[in-house]
Amino acid sequence: MKKTIALFISLALALSLVACGGAASSSSTAASTAAPSTAAESTKASAAIKVGIINNDPNESGYRTANDKDLKAMFTAENGYDASFAYSLKNDEQIAAAQKFIQDEVDYLLISAAGTSGWDSVLQDAQVAGIRVILFDRTIDADESLYAASIVSDMAKEGKTAVDWLTSQKLDEYNVIHIQGVMGSAAQIGRTGALDEAVAANDTWKMVTQQTAEWNAETAQQIVQAVIDSGEKFNVIYAENDDMAKGAVAALDKANISHGVGKDVIVMGFDCNSWALEELLAGNWNYDGQCNPFQASYIDTIIKDLENGKEPSEKVIIMDEKGFDASTITKEDVEKYGI
Repeated sequence: MKKTIALFISLALALSLVACGGAASSSSTAASTAAPSTAAESTKASAAIKVGIINNDPNESGYRTANDKDLKAMFTAENGYDASFAYSLKNDEQIAAAQKFIQDEVDYLLISAAGTSGWDSVLQDAQVAGIRVILFDRTIDADESLYAASIVSDMAKEGKTAVDWLTSQKLDEYNVIHIQGVMGSAAQIGRTGALDEAVAANDTWKMVTQQTAEWNAETAQQIVQAVIDSGEKFNVIYAENDDMAKGAVAALDKANISHGVGKDVIVMGFDCNSWALEELLAGNWNYDGQCNPFQASYIDTIIKDLENGKEPSEKVIIMDEKGFDASTITKEDVEKYGI
């Protein structure tokens, strides 16, 4: 609406200038011939869709790097967008960035929330300002009326798929080192939930330790090293992303503890980085859960529909994802699904 009004004003001004120039000299005619080019450039600039994109730190993980790259490739001037990006792993900083984008009068606010709660107020402010909100990658605890659409992974399903696979291994006992992501994030909540339920429901399942490494490989290595130093036995590492699984494996290698297919410790990760799937292919890891980072094309389609007055047919779009087993993964899987 803001753009339509601006366009009408521009056209009215252009017409008034033509009317005033009735008996123009050759020099004033030359000036008016140059005007359409300037007006066209102005109209083209005003037609750009202004988007504020709030994401987690691109250095958080290979998944996040791929996700950020996908968004930057889509939301370009060539594709009709004027995009600004803000990054943080902290909810309060993301909310402050959202408020700044609202003040800047963006047309659309795209959010991958660091935490699931605390978003109601800023989303209400966006709604009052006429700014449409699209969630991507992660869900939040907010009324669906406050956002136009949500393009997300089903993190709870990711966790259940992984735990179902682990259950199918039929170990005599499960002594699990659980390395969590950033606490309160949708990914952490979903991937933790299924494992917590399995441990609570089975006498043969034990949580050796459950700590957050905040997606960081070095911190994950320290957590596993501390368990090794304590002498407590374990046979499963359930890491909520590939980078933390890598850190955990570094601690195992340092202690000469075997891991992977047919070895002493089962290693599980999430995200399906290409290098992680290569570890499965080599038998060094056992399982990797897919988390699809390529949401930009879905968001672009929704924005184009909204621009044409068409509301999304689905409020929530769930990305198609699967889990990979080292005993069945192929080179083709690595090439097709690795990020």
